[in-house]
Amino acid sequence: MDARPEELGTVTDGFGAVAAPDAQVRAAAQLRQTRLTKPGGALGRLETLGNWVAACQGVCPPKQFERARVVVFAGDHGVARHGVSAYPSEVTAQMVANFLGGGAAVNAVARVADATVRVVDIAVDADTDPGISQHKVRRSSGSIDREDALTADEVAAALAAGRAIADEEIDAGADLLIAGDMGIGNTTPATVLIATLTSTEPVAAVGRGTGVDDAGWIRKVAAIRDAMRRARPVAKEPVDLLRVAAGADIAAMAGFLAQAAVRRTPVILDGLVVTAAALVAEDLAAGARDWWLAGHRSTEPAHALALTNLRLDPLIDLEMRLGEGSGALTALPILRAAVATLTEMATFDEAGVSTAEDVPAVDLHK
Repeated sequence: MDARPEELGTVTDGFGAVAAPDAQVRAAAQLRQTRLTKPGGALGRLETLGNWVAACQGVCPPKQFERARVVVFAGDHGVARHGVSAYPSEVTAQMVANFLGGGAAVNAVARVADATVRVVDIAVDADTDPGISQHKVRRSSGSIDREDALTADEVAAALAAGRAIADEEIDAGADLLIAGDMGIGNTTPATVLIATLTSTEPVAAVGRGTGVDDAGWIRKVAAIRDAMRRARPVAKEPVDLLRVAAGADIAAMAGFLAQAAVRRTPVILDGLVVTAAALVAEDLAAGARDWWLAGHRSTEPAHALALTNLRLDPLIDLEMRLGEGSGALTALPILRAAVATLTEMATFDEAGVSTAEDVPAVDLHK
């Protein structure tokens, strides 16, 4: 799904140019929708979704997804040691093991949605299976309310890791990607990124994350306020913003999302943390958002802010806030339905069904 040379745009921040999905194929898909055995527009948003897939694939009718792939980016955050989460940091490594054992929500929903799951250790504060830690940048990221998340070399390594992981999956045949997240405390840097980039006050952006109580929420607001104070001077420099206020896992996700767009591969975005990475990825590779679909809207206030900024309308709103890629996976069958209807429905001519134009006019004066 590499971009054709004549479609290339401007190269930004070390990422290749992002070509737009094929407008001519989108138009062909829209025309095909009018010829299918249904009233015009009767499938509502399924029609625009099918047209988008066709444009991304560059072919009409589009092909059903054969290798939908979830990549869960795992990493710890120093700020979690300061009471901003309901769970201890040790849960990150424990959940990574759960992913590998197939026992997490993302595994269960992936089985239903006909997708496969990969977990990568980018910054877990523990030793993990060597099979998932080839791209590890460091153990935990800095506590962003009082220090930078990463060094310059580490943010470069994290972005390179995300780019490499996207290439690995696409080269292995993935035709749809989903980014997931796992990291205790990761909603704090995600909220910092979103609130900074949307000029939102902390109290309007901060949610409960894993379910902190009132005292924990107050600590989280204070940490986000302090981190935003440090982030604002670099808000217009996406790499520096990741270095100061994100974390290795979020930086890797940003690289992953940007590179997927460069490689003309559609992505379903998940919740707060992934969408925060997407906001930065759009700054890294302008036009990348044209290759993304918002799977769901989480209960986190900052998530809605990020979706509005990216001009993405989520497919579902089930009050989910788990992460892992679970919301995006729950939406995947809807996207599959959009492809199936555009591809597998008969046209009026094929089915021998009359259209409104075929009905003889009636003379009401007789």
